[in-house]
Amino acid sequence: MKFKILITILLNIVSFAKAVEFKSNDRVVLLGNTFIERDVNFGYIETYLSIALVDKKLTFRNLGWSGDTVHCHARSYFGPPKEGFNRLTRHIEFLKPTIVLICYGAVAAYEGKDGIGSFEQGYEKLIDMIRAKAGARIVLVSPPPCENLGSPLPDMVLQNSNLGMYTKVIQKLAKRKECDFVDLFTALGAGKLRMVPPVTINGVHFSSQGYQKVALALGDALKLEGIEKVAKSDMERLRSIVLEKNRLFFNRWRPQNETYLHGFRKHEQGNNAKEIPMFDPLIEQKEKTIHDLASSFLRRKK
Repeated sequence: MKFKILITILLNIVSFAKAVEFKSNDRVVLLGNTFIERDVNFGYIETYLSIALVDKKLTFRNLGWSGDTVHCHARSYFGPPKEGFNRLTRHIEFLKPTIVLICYGAVAAYEGKDGIGSFEQGYEKLIDMIRAKAGARIVLVSPPPCENLGSPLPDMVLQNSNLGMYTKVIQKLAKRKECDFVDLFTALGAGKLRMVPPVTINGVHFSSQGYQKVALALGDALKLEGIEKVAKSDMERLRSIVLEKNRLFFNRWRPQNETYLHGFRKHEQGNNAKEIPMFDPLIEQKEKTIHDLASSFLRRKK
């Protein structure tokens, strides 16, 4: 049964997207809502891409934010909603990514057809900002489908229908704005496949096993190869370092007590903000370890 499901997924993703071009030393930002943010705790997406693109020596930064939309309102703290967009703008300016993988639409899809206009307008503004501040190449990734797990959890049929509708909107937007496009919604079965065991904890939020499937599907959609040749023990060893790096970067860009470090109470403890950049060499050290370890896998395969 599992093999049949996997074959169906692979057939769904063949030929629906051209290969996305990754370049040497690309600085990759993963941007989106809860779906992207939660991978900080699992690390499968970055681990798989680091192995498949080992010769490129990519670096990754996860800027996911729970409940976020293309308007970035969830990123605001004590100010007006637009503060969230300004906050993301500063992060993009600071990181200067060369390629940004953006995955939005899961939240907006709950609004159905009525939300499409605002969604498109906000997405275009977001794309324009990233290009203006970083000149980055942009890949629009459709949101993944929801999973029907039965009562007492809600029926996700309508939401999956909306997600399919928004996936088409995103695909057209990608063409209009000259972005690459990855149809993760279709790659993961478009809500029509029952995964055994389940890949989410509640029909919406992916589990550890779910993120493994997401990473494989994303790798196939990006036309990447080589992941399947790496031993599971090696994969886990690399993933553990990715998770350590992710924790360091999370504390770097979203430190606790940020109000005291950078906000309106920085007059009290703002002197401690000098410690935040001290995370940078620690992050770079972990990245070197990731590249060296992934490269050793490549030499072993040869």
